[in-house]
Amino acid sequence: MMRVRNIGIVVATMMRARPAAPWLLLVPCLAAPAVGEVAAAPRPVRLAPVVAPGPSSEMGEHGPSSVEVAPQPWPQGPRSPRNANYTMQVRFDPGTKRLQGTQVLRWTNITEHPTQELRYHLYYNAWRNDRSSWLRRAREQGRGFDHVPDDGWAFVDVSEIQLRGAGEAEREDLSAGAEFIAPDDGNLDDRTVLRVPLPRPVEPGQTIEVELRFDAKLPRTFARTGFHGDYVLVAQWFPKVGVLRPDGQWACHQFIQTEFFADFGVYDVSLELPAAWVVGATGRELETQARGEATVHRFVQEDVHDFAWTASPHFSVHERRFEVEGLPPVDMRLLLMPDHAAHRERYFAGTVAALEHYGRWWGPYAYDHITIVDPAYRSKTGGMEYPTLFTGGTRWQSPLLSRSPEGVTVHEAGHQFWYGMVANDEFEHAWLDEGFNTYSTTRTLEAAFPAHARVERYLEGLFAVALPTVVPPERTAGMDAHAGMHSSLKRDPQSTPSWRTGPGGYHVNAYNKGAATLRTLEGYLGWTSFQRVMSTYFRTYAFSHPEPQDFFAVAELVSGQRLKWFFDQVWDDTVVFDYAVGEVASWREDEVPLGYADVEPAKGEADGTHGDRTDEPSWHSAVTVRRWGEGRFPLAVEVTFSDGTRKVEHWDGQERWHTYRYEHPGRVDRVRVDPGHVLVLDTEFTNNAWLREAPAGLAATKWASKWMLWVQHAMEGFAFFA
Repeated sequence: MMRVRNIGIVVATMMRARPAAPWLLLVPCLAAPAVGEVAAAPRPVRLAPVVAPGPSSEMGEHGPSSVEVAPQPWPQGPRSPRNANYTMQVRFDPGTKRLQGTQVLRWTNITEHPTQELRYHLYYNAWRNDRSSWLRRAREQGRGFDHVPDDGWAFVDVSEIQLRGAGEAEREDLSAGAEFIAPDDGNLDDRTVLRVPLPRPVEPGQTIEVELRFDAKLPRTFARTGFHGDYVLVAQWFPKVGVLRPDGQWACHQFIQTEFFADFGVYDVSLELPAAWVVGATGRELETQARGEATVHRFVQEDVHDFAWTASPHFSVHERRFEVEGLPPVDMRLLLMPDHAAHRERYFAGTVAALEHYGRWWGPYAYDHITIVDPAYRSKTGGMEYPTLFTGGTRWQSPLLSRSPEGVTVHEAGHQFWYGMVANDEFEHAWLDEGFNTYSTTRTLEAAFPAHARVERYLEGLFAVALPTVVPPERTAGMDAHAGMHSSLKRDPQSTPSWRTGPGGYHVNAYNKGAATLRTLEGYLGWTSFQRVMSTYFRTYAFSHPEPQDFFAVAELVSGQRLKWFFDQVWDDTVVFDYAVGEVASWREDEVPLGYADVEPAKGEADGTHGDRTDEPSWHSAVTVRRWGEGRFPLAVEVTFSDGTRKVEHWDGQERWHTYRYEHPGRVDRVRVDPGHVLVLDTEFTNNAWLREAPAGLAATKWASKWMLWVQHAMEGFAFFA
């Protein structure tokens, strides 16, 4: 007779029904079922979401000047389904850059469909040879790898796959049926997905344990993982099970061009490395054990969907504690390279800024620790995120105005919220992480590090010079870089699965367009409403793999507005937005009409004396605004007259053009379409304004003075060395 255990359910509701959606966040409140047992199938329970409160202070030009939202604490106990749990013992050989490991996967089928196979990601096989799909796609995009040295390639091989039974001695060999498959492009040479048939179906709610051995070789830094001298960053390195979707289909794509996707679980990983090496990893280090000239480091972490680690004999360890009123404390651990010792406090400042602003705006960080990694110089491993661990990046000379390492630190620490906790499928919808995080990063930098400037580097980047008067735009300042008939925004609709986007489309959709979409939506809804949208989405779908439709539904529910017209354009189409000022004219009609006059001129007009009239005749003006792009968006049009009067029109933006006509004592001196720059997606903001007389002389004087100063300094330098 089959035993059934109870499963408590913490509900994260979806606002709009859709087929095969992860509506619930299932959290086992008791022990997980034993191997082979079946737990009761969870019943969908839908409750109204808790909408986060909005900020109460006055808003500045770019939203709040400080953070005010009181975040709700995370509940105690499991926060995720914990259905993909790993126990691994791994030995690293620094001479050969090889890993030898054993793995026990404890996997629970949390869908309503049985499955008779498992699928594993073997990411390191993307750099096994130049026949892999990853390297073929790279060649198609003009990136060659003929320079890879013999020790630069990588691989991961799996052996001795066994299905564990109820007893320790009960094992069934699965190795014979295992095979490589290429579900995405049919490349028979690609070995990044391994299919493992099972002797019996795994029923809904049933748990199995699979044990395997694997051997892996680290690459010489491909895609920000691998080794550089005696420094290693080891990511996507172990056989990792895919995600069985609610419809019973496997989400286990080949590794071609995207980032990653996995289920949540508990990781218990022991790493054996040389005793002199300092180690950092996902989770907390619970114990160390001496083993000859090596040390075994054991790390454990709950409610995460990946495990990465780094090691080097050159790291120095620095610790701080994040403590901000209203947010849970976090232990921060920085692994710092000696040439970047001067940037220690700047790394901590960037991490604090992310934990504070993301925490108050969207929701608190869910873990009590975080590891910051300063990567080795020229290791090409900077700027990458993994659960509770991320890499930053800087240079030995980095002026404060450069925001380095603050910028990359905020961004990668911020990934802990969207990539780490919300954890959408980045194979399919990378923008739900990268776009959300780029938007959040920009907001945080504006609030915490507003001062920044362009930095020029000389002598191959060795020396840096900050130019305080040259302030580069923020990443969400506009989309002018994507203007024109061949705009990169036209490459793929954002709804295109990320792994299928064409050359150049992935980065544009995931980062630029995703962030600009959110900034535009913020401008349209207002910061107070939009902050509530974002925080409600974050708290509702943390640890539950949401999809774009979930965010769209939350946005409509919380804002109380229908937004389908907007999302249809920015997500499911490739329209380009471009509004502009067209023709502007002002004239007076105070003279006798030219040609045949139908009325007698008034007294005084015939002789030009105007009789007793003392007032100036009015100006007639016509202002035409145009929609050059395909996208449609409601906008304000600001018209300023020569007497200082301003009129603001509200244009629905639907027509190709619209003309506003005025009779006013002054003529039109200035016109601005979208003066508040709400439509950040506008690809040519420079044509949104018109001036009757541009202050060209002032600009010319300013830049001429600067050039003369630079020439003077250059001549003084030449004279010094003459």
